[in-house]
Amino acid sequence: MPRDGDRRQHDHAHRRVPRPERHDSSGHVTNAPVCTLHPVGDGVYAWLQPGGESGVSNAGVIVDDDGLTVVDTMMVRSQWEPFAAAVAGLGLAVRRVVLTHAHIDHVGGTTAFRNAMILASSYTGALLDQEMPLAAYKAFMPAFTDGFDDLAANAPPRPVSHLVDDAAQLTPRVEVLPATGHTGGDLMVLVEDADVLFSGDLCFFGVTPLAFQGDLETWADVLDALVELASVIVPGHGPIGGAAEVRELQAYLRHCVEGRIPPGPWDTWLERAERDPINIEKAEMLRRDDDGIPPSMLKAIGLT
Repeated sequence: MPRDGDRRQHDHAHRRVPRPERHDSSGHVTNAPVCTLHPVGDGVYAWLQPGGESGVSNAGVIVDDDGLTVVDTMMVRSQWEPFAAAVAGLGLAVRRVVLTHAHIDHVGGTTAFRNAMILASSYTGALLDQEMPLAAYKAFMPAFTDGFDDLAANAPPRPVSHLVDDAAQLTPRVEVLPATGHTGGDLMVLVEDADVLFSGDLCFFGVTPLAFQGDLETWADVLDALVELASVIVPGHGPIGGAAEVRELQAYLRHCVEGRIPPGPWDTWLERAERDPINIEKAEMLRRDDDGIPPSMLKAIGLT
């Protein structure tokens, strides 16, 4: 893979970012604590939503010579509007948006970056070309019902403009690396000179992963390579972590493949009760060469 090891200074890396108002799913201003851009390296920021449960994901921003690269865009207006305002506060144009995978909690805010190219895998692009399954979203994440209605009526996600299916050096700083595991077409974003990796949902930290569209054994194996890429890992859900958190996730996935999850560090993770059955059922289906959606997930999204 091409690498650029130069560690360069970026004039905009430490600009103060304005703290935008927070809105509820209907667009009303609330007094709840707001998220902010967390510096995780020189000119590299993580936008971390507290918790990390269903519908509550992370995003990122990377400063480069020609402007900004955004990694994922979250889901509904109450999430992506404050994020977009904070990104605008950096004072640079957003040139690229990289979508790590197709799930709505990572792609819903692309409309906030109208002048940027949208990059994703072919797998992700094909899924995003389909009609949004609003009823399924509402059944699975009912707290965001109003936000989904707004998304469909006023701000549908933009289609993918550039497909990335192989490792690609997008800029001197930003490298995109393909993988599979969480879905059939995941992307990671590596900023080698800052020792930071945006993993998308290949990493969940403090939150139980969800593999209804993935391959748990492949996912666990991919983590062996992922953990070597950077010391600082911004997951798709949960707080920033590193090698220890990746190894805990890997162990959990392998227990799912075995069909039994013993006590362990995952005992404190969010959404265990909801996701364990889906993950174990998916692993059992894959042993039978059945790559379909687990019935337990179909039930969760209101299709059975």
